[in-house]
Amino acid sequence: MEPVNSYAGHARQPRRILYRRNLPGGGFVNIEAEGGATDIQLHRAVITVERRSDPARRDGHHPPVVAVAEGPSSQSVFRQLLEIAGDNIAIARALLRSQADGRPRF
Repeated sequence: MEPVNSYAGHARQPRRILYRRNLPGGGFVNIEAEGGATDIQLHRAVITVERRSDPARRDGHHPPVVAVAEGPSSQSVFRQLLEIAGDNIAIARALLRSQADGRPRF
């Protein structure tokens, strides 16, 4: 898994949702694949956390990225992130770390 702090400042690429689960108390966690279907050399996915129950956001505002993974296949990247995305404590810790210095990292 790529260090997430090296992801800070990257331009947002088109993403598709691979996994979503609701958080206790509202909001949800997504695993989102980045890039187009033509990029088969390197697969990248991120975990985003929407803390609001309503998924609508203002233009230009995106949910925070709390983890990033890269790998040779979409399955390997998904497996790396699924363990984090399914763990409420891991998500809470990642959010706290990203809020502390403005850079997401896991």
